[in-house]
Amino acid sequence: MSPGFKEILHQVTEADVKEYDVIVIGSGCGMNIVDEALAHGLDVALVDKGPLGGTCPNLGCIPSKMLIFPADRIAEIQEAKKLGIEAEIKNIDFGFIMGRMRKFVRENQQHMRHGLSHTRNLDFFEGEGHFTGEYTLEVKGEEIKGDKIFIASGSRPLIPPIKGLDNTDFLTNESLLQLEERPESLIIIGGGYIAVEYGHFFAAMGTRVTILEMADRLVLSEEPEISELLKKELSRRMDVYTSVRAEEVKADESGVTVVVNDLKGGKREFTAQKILVAVGRRSNADLLKVENTGVEVDKRGFVKVNGYLETTRKKIYAVGDANGQQMFTHVANREAVLAASNAIHGNKLKTDYAAAPHAVYSHPQIASVGLTEENARKTHKISIGRARYFDVAKGEAMMEENGFAKAIVDADTEKVLGFHIIGPYAPILIQEVTNAMASGGGVSQMQAGIHIHPALPELILRTFNNLE
Repeated sequence: MSPGFKEILHQVTEADVKEYDVIVIGSGCGMNIVDEALAHGLDVALVDKGPLGGTCPNLGCIPSKMLIFPADRIAEIQEAKKLGIEAEIKNIDFGFIMGRMRKFVRENQQHMRHGLSHTRNLDFFEGEGHFTGEYTLEVKGEEIKGDKIFIASGSRPLIPPIKGLDNTDFLTNESLLQLEERPESLIIIGGGYIAVEYGHFFAAMGTRVTILEMADRLVLSEEPEISELLKKELSRRMDVYTSVRAEEVKADESGVTVVVNDLKGGKREFTAQKILVAVGRRSNADLLKVENTGVEVDKRGFVKVNGYLETTRKKIYAVGDANGQQMFTHVANREAVLAASNAIHGNKLKTDYAAAPHAVYSHPQIASVGLTEENARKTHKISIGRARYFDVAKGEAMMEENGFAKAIVDADTEKVLGFHIIGPYAPILIQEVTNAMASGGGVSQMQAGIHIHPALPELILRTFNNLE
């Protein structure tokens, strides 16, 4: 082959690679970046393997809460007897509840697809892409190159290496959304937020639920006393075992059996119709082959980023579950806004997770923001405040005897370092504290506002008033 022909071939190959100002991988929080780039006249490519819209509206937050909301109503009816109300649930239409959720997901996808098809300066590459070189990706045989690239590729369920599990038709938080019939019994391997939320849902539906958690308590990221109360309350409606490690899964015509090693001694077996694996999430970065473009990942497989959300490769950013910083949709959306501002506008905005809240929609509900007591003690001299729902008039009216709130405050500055709630409407109540923390407010600012009496937000005020 003559040198002249080689040069011509190289030019043709380069011409086949379409170039963009911005490439966004992932249509979840990544759509915030797409919108910002388009608003500033940039040519954008969106790469997405599906489902369109990302995890939250299709497989996570939205469908799960559409299932959990009716479960909450069922639990409230079952507990109404303490208020002097005897009520009977005559029927739970599992098919309707699941169908309503799937209809919403389907319609949301259709709406989004329609919007993408009518967006100018945007090319949508629907398929699983991977990096082939510097700032270059291949999607279904097409190569594209971006001046700036944003990895918002999300995560997927982590499947542990349990003997026999691969030969079992197990459920994940994604596949369970397609269930047509309610399982009579269900074993949940795992004790994190997905496990306890779906434990609540299926127990409310009438399924016999067993939770198996390897750690010594549920929801490890929460305060120990919150984990303790959650286990106590869940155990009224299901079987909860901690300090047990699943070692083997065996399936037969009657169902599935999980063999566990009880870390306190001995082996046990649990049998159910179905198994749900809920032991965590893993980044989708490996599917993208990020190493081909110089992007590094940590030992868990999440993309490494600096405080500005830039990866180890200049002009490539990673946001949301892909970087594993805090795997919540509201945090991912904030990261996407910051990353777009830094990359597109040349700003230097750092991520700050100090006032990033989260919630667990179990029954009872949990909400937290900021540091735990254990972490706060490492760097601060702290004061702790506690109050029960029953300590305020509204909580007493509700006969909410067990729920409580806990405040963690810097003893010298009175700056709020953390706040934790378990009980009714916890995700709503936490917002007052989150706003104060985000604006730099301390205890005096929280106490300055007049709180309606009698109303549940008085729980927040009482907790700070009880600082020790």
